[in-house]
Amino acid sequence: MKKWKIVGINFAHMHMGDNLRMAFNHPNAEIVGISDEDPEKTKDAAKNFSIPPDRVYADYWKCLEETKPDIAIMCPPTAEHADWVERVAPYGVHVLLEKPFASTLEEADRIAAATKGRYLAVNWPLAWYPPHVTAKRLVDEGMIGRVKEVSFYDGNRGPLWHLADKVATDRESVDRRKGESWFYQRKYGGGSLLDYLGYGTTLGTWYLGDAEPIEVFSVTDEDGRLEVDEHSITIVRYPTGLSKFETRWGTFTDPWTHQPQPKCGFTLVGERGTISSYDYEKTVRVQTAERPEGFEVKADELAAPNRNPVEYLIDRIERGLPVEGPLSPAVSRRGQLLVDAAFRSAGEKRPVRFGEKSGGLRHG
Repeated sequence: MKKWKIVGINFAHMHMGDNLRMAFNHPNAEIVGISDEDPEKTKDAAKNFSIPPDRVYADYWKCLEETKPDIAIMCPPTAEHADWVERVAPYGVHVLLEKPFASTLEEADRIAAATKGRYLAVNWPLAWYPPHVTAKRLVDEGMIGRVKEVSFYDGNRGPLWHLADKVATDRESVDRRKGESWFYQRKYGGGSLLDYLGYGTTLGTWYLGDAEPIEVFSVTDEDGRLEVDEHSITIVRYPTGLSKFETRWGTFTDPWTHQPQPKCGFTLVGERGTISSYDYEKTVRVQTAERPEGFEVKADELAAPNRNPVEYLIDRIERGLPVEGPLSPAVSRRGQLLVDAAFRSAGEKRPVRFGEKSGGLRHG
């Protein structure tokens, strides 16, 4: 069995540590190098995964040239996704790109063009949560009929409250770093809308069966002390009705420790029933015409090779199968289209109808 050589390029997003751990634990994968311009950012990964100093690089090109990897895991700032993928693409690697897809639809299309002929997977961590996978299975089995409406509320205390492996920080650290973190800078694609809305619109597209949107209206909070939003609400009108997608940095608790109120996750309304699927919970709740009082369904136990993005992508490559579902460029592109329209709507304070130019909006 081939040993897949993996590198981590650009550590701007704390999820790099999580993704590298998946590679480290994969029996047929080997981390052959990591790279970031700031050596401080690679220090923990080098220690956690026993990466020798001669495999830790400041220059991405040197890392790629010397290690000759098969797969690059990439976690740059949102607004730099396209630039960074275009930098690594000439080295012929498959790409696992941490969410979101991009900061604009134009940039998403640049990423797809740069990786043509190679595998591209856009990792949405919510796609690996057992309750959300279970909800999709129940939808596909016809339990609630065709999905007409999706409600999404998700987020956490904020991106500076935790490091890789969800190691918690503290209020003093958060307040100190807001002024310097790319998450809070418009030019880098910061803000809760660009960080989290793609989760809802991409998985929402998955649940709705790629329904065509008609109109988008979005509002964001306006805190004069910050360049970017920490709270957004987006309404999408489909032929079947309205769906709502809400993003929040500043939940009362993080959902992986204690579910906040409102709960983080999805509610799906179908023609013959409903499903509520909340992050990290061990069951989903279902109502049907036959059982309107509702009942619990135990969340599926995920099995290899569908437990995380690294083993999924390796399996797809080994078997010559396309990337499907939320990680696929096609579904992620539809999600990005909605994010673009929402960003434009919030900025112009008006609804955006499809048929207008919603792609290519620049941030900054």
